[in-house]
Amino acid sequence: MSQPTKAPGPAAGKAPSRLPGGGGGGGGGPRWMAAGMPAEKSMNFGPSAKRLLGRLRPQRLQLVAVVLLAVVSVAFSVVGPKILGHATDLIFAGLIGKQLPPGSTPEQAVEGARAAGNDGFADMLARMTDLVPGVGINFGRLGQVLALAMALFLAASLLSWWQGYLLNGIVQRAIRQLRTDVEAKLNRLPLPYFDGQPRGELLSRVTNDIDNIAQSLQQTLSQLLVSLLTVVGVLGAMFWISPLLAVVALVAVPLSVLVTREIAKRSQKQFIAQWQHTGALNGQIEEAFTGHELVKVFGRQREVEAAFAAKNEELYKASFAAQFVSGIIMPSMMFIGNLSYVAIAVIGGLRVASGSMSLGDVQAFIQYSRQFTQPLTQVASMANLLQSGVASAERVFDVLDAAEQTPDPAEPARATERHGRVEFEQISFRYEPEKPLIEDLSLVAEPGHTVAIVGPTGAGKTTLVNLVMRFYELDAGRITLDGVDISTMRRDELRGQIGMVLQDTWLFGGTIRDNIAYGNPDATEEQIVEAAKATFVDRFVRSLPDGYDTVIDEEGNNVSAGEKQLITIARAFLSNPSLLILDEATSSVDTRTEVLLQRAMAALRQDRTSFVIAHRLSTIRDADLILVMESGRIVEQGTHTELLAIEGAYHRLYHAQFSQPVVEEEDAVVPAGPPVGAMPRQR
Repeated sequence: MSQPTKAPGPAAGKAPSRLPGGGGGGGGGPRWMAAGMPAEKSMNFGPSAKRLLGRLRPQRLQLVAVVLLAVVSVAFSVVGPKILGHATDLIFAGLIGKQLPPGSTPEQAVEGARAAGNDGFADMLARMTDLVPGVGINFGRLGQVLALAMALFLAASLLSWWQGYLLNGIVQRAIRQLRTDVEAKLNRLPLPYFDGQPRGELLSRVTNDIDNIAQSLQQTLSQLLVSLLTVVGVLGAMFWISPLLAVVALVAVPLSVLVTREIAKRSQKQFIAQWQHTGALNGQIEEAFTGHELVKVFGRQREVEAAFAAKNEELYKASFAAQFVSGIIMPSMMFIGNLSYVAIAVIGGLRVASGSMSLGDVQAFIQYSRQFTQPLTQVASMANLLQSGVASAERVFDVLDAAEQTPDPAEPARATERHGRVEFEQISFRYEPEKPLIEDLSLVAEPGHTVAIVGPTGAGKTTLVNLVMRFYELDAGRITLDGVDISTMRRDELRGQIGMVLQDTWLFGGTIRDNIAYGNPDATEEQIVEAAKATFVDRFVRSLPDGYDTVIDEEGNNVSAGEKQLITIARAFLSNPSLLILDEATSSVDTRTEVLLQRAMAALRQDRTSFVIAHRLSTIRDADLILVMESGRIVEQGTHTELLAIEGAYHRLYHAQFSQPVVEEEDAVVPAGPPVGAMPRQR
């Protein structure tokens, strides 16, 4: 049978930690110090960037439009300096022409300069196509040229804005789809995956990292496209004006690429570390504040602050290193660009003086040299954003690539009648391959019967009911519900027949009515009130100013722990399940309320199979069957009276709680004079 990958961590005989704050930290330290950095191997920059850009592929038509708009916009921007160069030539020709004798032709002016022995000046006059001796600046022609340049620049700006607008929509839709895919992926992941992930770390991946990807794509894609097109267009214009100066400008390119690559290679590792430390810090903060009361009770503020300071320092060092190393790129590119600019200015001035180029062409080329080096500098300055975004993408892709739970069958089986008969047939299960937990276990729970499961911590009690819910998959054997193998059923249909009340209550931000109705969204008001009355929720709700419309905050802090437990029981009552699972469901209520709830649950369990996990043995005396588990095995089973009579494991547990006085012996608290093998009573 194909099984989902099991997350390492839980010790043999123990279900993974499901405490608020997630993380499932092991070891001996406090849980809020266990949310360490996940062990992961980052992918290469190239494949990750390619995969990230591949998520834009569904919007290829819009991308084509963006490229076309960028091409036209860049073309207008590239033509602009050449037109401005023509305007410079008009001004220069007007200033020179006004100093020449009126009525002569340009050819005569050139010949006169040569006759005077000024060949350089003659060559310069020969290059002036707009020279008119004796006439100053042609302002009419100059105005037309400047108007054309202004129109081109304005059109380039409008097209650039339109291109940016379209690209913004493309990026945001891609990020929306990425969030959707991550959310859907989380719903398909098996429970072991979450057992092995600190909650804050996982939240950081699906929030901070996705936001960082959006920001990186938004700020880099448009500029990268424009920069690359600008480089191509400007390079063509430079070769058109002067191949010699173009070669001089190109010398800076391989040097710039080499510098950028060497710096980026070092900074990429730092950016990966930065986001890993960000996730670890979020995990530490989330766990510390989730367990804020415990931190206060045990006086561990200094340890929490020390753990935070240590992780914050790690994040500071990684972030500083990433930003510092990548920040070297921009000054390096500017330095190389300035060297190229100086060389072009000197060589261009000499060529104007020799008559090889016009002044306007030199001016245009200098503008092009700036336009040529500026995109390279911009790309270099965006290297840190690109690397940061790709590092975040790798972390998100790790979630998307995680092994999923086995898919539901294409043709699921369904029970013809729902009674709640559950049978375990020689099942085996282990969290870790080398550590057996449940081996060859068989039992039958008949409809309407209450099966209580007791035993020491780590015996496998919660694991047993988790297997019924298919939170984990069996290693061997099978479990049937009303004669149907649960592995052949759809998970949602299976769990739709099961009502579960956990020791750790969960309420969402909303009204009390909404929280009860969560068990059956189609329930009427009368059914909600009936469930509330049956579970004694109605009794305290009526005393609240807003009654059932009382809004519970996200942490449920405006109702007591016992009241929260009552609401969760009412929720299970309303779902009308055929199988009921109660995992220490009455542990948070007072003794009087517990007696009332026992009566309510007795009515709820009619014609339903009930699994009750209990440490307080007084709550399961009336169970039809009591299973005593140790190390994943059922060591005893029977009724309360039968198990007491055989004076075995259940007898020792029961009398450890109710009968024997206790004495303290150093680090243990044990019953006074217990029979051999009696279980020590924990503090």
